Amino acid sequence: MYTSGERNRLRDKLIKAARADDRVTGAALTGSGALDAEDAWSDIDLAFKTAAPEPVLADFTALMYREHGARHHMDVVFERTVFRVFLLENTLQVDLAFWPEADFGATTPKFRLLFGTANEREQAPPPDARRLVDLAWLHALHARSSIARGRHWQAEYMIGRVRDHALALACVRHDLPAGEGRGLDLLPAAVTTPFEETLVRGLDDLGRAFRAVTGLLITEIERVDAELTGTLAPLLRALAS
Repeated sequence: MYTSGERNRLRDKLIKAARADDRVTGAALTGSGALDAEDAWSDIDLAFKTAAPEPVLADFTALMYREHGARHHMDVVFERTVFRVFLLENTLQVDLAFWPEADFGATTPKFRLLFGTANEREQAPPPDARRLVDLAWLHALHARSSIARGRHWQAEYMIGRVRDHALALACVRHDLPAGEGRGLDLLPAAVTTPFEETLVRGLDDLGRAFRAVTGLLITEIERVDAELTGTLAPLLRALAS
């Protein structure tokens, strides 16, 4: 396990390396560090602006393995930006994003410019509530059919997906981050406590959990979309009956 001091020292070294590289024309602190919200478990998130992302990415990857204890990495691609995610031998996660110069800029509040200039970017919108509703009822259909077919593990997965989408609707309603569970622990207990009943306690508990999550999904639909309530609520109640 790493310490916060080790994390901060490595981040400083990476920023220093970026400043010394003429191909890197800007850098930003991203993630929780940009909001001064780090804790002992936070990782390193940095964004680099460059006209030639591929060679810079290759050189920083070599640096991570050669000098900073990287043992594995993976890539996440968003638009034209590559986020290379490193796993270090001390279990620290290091996310280095390599942005084309034309795209470099804040799309969320988690962006603090360190040097260079940033473009004005539109902030990423929250998930569309109707889309979350649609995904939820679709997974509810498959939960029901999986239970009926005796596909217990598939049913457990589908129930979980219904719960995920219903809780995401609650996050949208409370103006909280709705992706990857980031806003869930910020929801009021009055919202989250009832969802404890949707947790599957065993493969013989699927029907009860499905009825519970369907009821809470209906409640969230009623709160975010009155038009859909009249259409979907009766059908969802029939699904869970």
